[in-house]
Amino acid sequence: MTERLFEGADWDFHTLQRITDACEEVATKDLGLDVYPNQIEVITAEQMLDAYSSVGMPLFYKHWSFGKHFAYHEASYRKGLMGLAYEIVINSSPCISYLMEENTATMQTLVIAHAAFGHNHFFKNNYLFKQWTDADGILDYLDFAKNYVMQCEDRYGRVEVERTLDAAHALMSHGIDRYPGKKKLDLRAEEKRAGRRRQHEEEVFNDLWRTVPAGKSKTRSALSIERRRKLLGLPQENLLYFLEKSAPRLAPWQRELLRIVRHIAQYFYPQSQTKVMNEGTATYVHYRIMTKLHQQGRISDGNFLEFLQSHTNVVFQPEFDDQRFSGFNPYALGFAMMQDIERIVTRPEDEDREWFPDIAGKNDVMGVLRDVWANYRDESFIAQFLSPKLMRHLRMFHLHDDPEERAGIRVDAIHDERGFRRVRRELARQHDVGYIDANIEVVDVDLSGDRRLILHHHVIKGAQLNETDAKRVLQHLADLWTYDVALIEVDANDKVLREYVVSPRPISAVA
Repeated sequence: MTERLFEGADWDFHTLQRITDACEEVATKDLGLDVYPNQIEVITAEQMLDAYSSVGMPLFYKHWSFGKHFAYHEASYRKGLMGLAYEIVINSSPCISYLMEENTATMQTLVIAHAAFGHNHFFKNNYLFKQWTDADGILDYLDFAKNYVMQCEDRYGRVEVERTLDAAHALMSHGIDRYPGKKKLDLRAEEKRAGRRRQHEEEVFNDLWRTVPAGKSKTRSALSIERRRKLLGLPQENLLYFLEKSAPRLAPWQRELLRIVRHIAQYFYPQSQTKVMNEGTATYVHYRIMTKLHQQGRISDGNFLEFLQSHTNVVFQPEFDDQRFSGFNPYALGFAMMQDIERIVTRPEDEDREWFPDIAGKNDVMGVLRDVWANYRDESFIAQFLSPKLMRHLRMFHLHDDPEERAGIRVDAIHDERGFRRVRRELARQHDVGYIDANIEVVDVDLSGDRRLILHHHVIKGAQLNETDAKRVLQHLADLWTYDVALIEVDANDKVLREYVVSPRPISAVA
């Protein structure tokens, strides 16, 4: 008889080691997963709340907003208004998984399978994480960032440092390169170059700011504009990068802070594009591992029922007319699609052979899934693999709602071939960051006049910016630029829809 990994709900660290070894055996031998080395740490509820406040990272620089988040989450938790995650997992090498000490032995097994093997494999193998993150260097870089911010506070004052970080955080979602460059991010090398870069920037004058166009001829003016835009690297969608390189009055230490925030924003960029896939992968992996352990007799029927209750809660999807409905649960959608791919690969129907000829009946479930996990993001994953059978099962349909039309809301995609393709296309678009994130870029700077920074927001389907939020963020941008900033919203035909102009605040007013 196979020895049980544990009995009842109690566990100790020796039990956690046996659980990890058992999960690893199934993950590597049965599922063929390829993971970073694992580092598993058990933390208290307060430590979990602290991890919440610093976006789940194991170490971070200090900022007042993290304390605010901690106070909010702690108050909600103590009042019973929110629960805590069973785990947090860090995309690093080694892959760090934080487990709540309040978890039962069954839940510890679940979260180890989910995080230490499901998420871990996805982090290591998905192409977006390979392009945009440096798992080997992130922990050392965070340590450097924390120490550097502390040094800046000692040297320049906490108020000045927080002012710069406030502005950088406000622009964080627009401090990202959305297309891969020639060089892969190397955070260890960035840390080493930081000191040399600061020394160089303190000694060298930025020659760009004395390059003012001369003459009044149209030809020379046009050439000057073209050269100016080339020198500034315009248009530029990465606002933090532009400010770091071109803001005329930023001190070298402020540029380094912008660089730190920019690198951290880039680290999280793949996660925003792979929520459905990442959680779907981890949920599918933990389901396969827990089922295998139960079949082997290594966990009892009671433990398996405890797991199934938690798993069912995780993948619960409210109906569209349920008051709890707020969109698709990424765990539910991702897990359902992984299971559906398994069905298509092993038990295809005629419809599946027509829609998915490359994988239908292939009979290599894990080979197909590992390929999918490595080469897709949410948008392309849904566009390629959402099947008509699953759309019928989830009762998907598409509503058309155009405020300019008097007909009101109408259902314009139902369960026929044309409707299936429309539903799949529209759901995929809802996960495309190029479609859902505001497309804002720096287009010009008036170097010969008042040095106003000019940005364009390319509006898609009439989705203009919230006026209050736009002005607040532009204020932070103007404070860093130290001259006026203009944001022009334009439609697909370059028609101006709205324009904002914001001036920088005096230093005393900001402090």
